[in-house]
Amino acid sequence: MKDEYIIVLDFLPRGHSNSRKSEPIAQSIGDKFLSLLEVAIKEGVEVKTGDRIYIGEKERDQVQYIKGRIRYDELTSFAKSELEYILDKIIESDEKRFVDFFNNAQPLSTRMHSLELLPGLGKKHMWEIVEERRAEPFKDFEDIKKRVKLLPDPKKLIIKRIVNEVLGQEKHLLFVG
Repeated sequence: MKDEYIIVLDFLPRGHSNSRKSEPIAQSIGDKFLSLLEVAIKEGVEVKTGDRIYIGEKERDQVQYIKGRIRYDELTSFAKSELEYILDKIIESDEKRFVDFFNNAQPLSTRMHSLELLPGLGKKHMWEIVEERRAEPFKDFEDIKKRVKLLPDPKKLIIKRIVNEVLGQEKHLLFVG
């Protein structure tokens, strides 16, 4: 479960101010498993927030090496402020994957459904979603909004859930690998 690509949240051309080693660093989030990562950028390479960078096993043209996973509280203030915006773009570019969550989510137990793990989604909406998807799978977020009355924006529900998972506030991980 490794990301092939990351999206840059913040670029520190001289690294952390409290670090002994002055090297360019990017704080980022994986575009599939949504892990927070810190990577060392090759000398002379400039990256900017929102850039999609290859970190897979083959030749990397921008990344020197992967420093490792980081926790939310290790992100810079700027990276934290960009997180939801970048998540919005990730979800938009892979909408089918997140709509499939609404189409395929299953019960976790006899009392709890995985749909209910989305912030602000209770039993009533959960049952509406289950009934609607039985009739026909959802095509996109617009379709969900149209067919499930008074449901908060499904994309925002997913963003909130991912942020909570990244913060380490969730027992069950739905999206973060």
